[in-house]
Amino acid sequence: MTAVPVRRLALLGGGFSIDDDGLLDAWVLGRARASRPRVCFVPTASGDAAGYVERFLAAFAPRACEPSVLPLFRRELDDDALRAFLLSQDVVYVGGGNTANLLAVWRVHGVDRLLCEAYDRGTLLCGISAGANCWAAGSHTDSFGPLTSLPDGLGLLSGSVCPHYDTEPGRRPSYRAAVATGGLPAGWALEDGVGALFTDGVLTEAVTRTPRAHLYRVEPDGLSAARERALPCRLLTEGK
Repeated sequence: MTAVPVRRLALLGGGFSIDDDGLLDAWVLGRARASRPRVCFVPTASGDAAGYVERFLAAFAPRACEPSVLPLFRRELDDDALRAFLLSQDVVYVGGGNTANLLAVWRVHGVDRLLCEAYDRGTLLCGISAGANCWAAGSHTDSFGPLTSLPDGLGLLSGSVCPHYDTEPGRRPSYRAAVATGGLPAGWALEDGVGALFTDGVLTEAVTRTPRAHLYRVEPDGLSAARERALPCRLLTEGK
């Protein structure tokens, strides 16, 4: 009897693009299904920024993995090759940038459907900022300038996501207001430094690279307000 693949995705409040210690990236690789995983970086949200790609390759080339990059603004793969490439990956790591643009470009190229298929086949999906927002049904974003709600994600994770909960001015009150008024469903708010792993849609692990960073569950309280609950996070250290 064929085993049903475990479906996993990880929301990241850090990684190679903003951290020097590599702890969250090592944590992600340790959750992959292979000991030497194929890791594809998808920099769509940044417009395939060359510097972002270079930082990814510099961070992951020395690790026990096989890194690659999927550019879409100068796409080279036809539809069949694109599907084969994405479904062969053990980890898909999505970079930050503009969430709305990311989703629009993915849909034009059919990448949204392929990532859903890869997820169902056991590929670990993860990312930071826009790369965390995209997996949920909705997200809190500055894609349009001011902070606002975007109820238009892939829906692989029910509810909503808010990144940069502690570091960007206005994030916390704006997200809480969106959840309180129904602009976004209840969801997950990540402070920078946090990683959250979901298995078949259920939170199964929460970690942090900094002692004071938290993952929050934010829900409406029925009184036109929202309540937040800090969840325990295991502190990451070198080699663990």
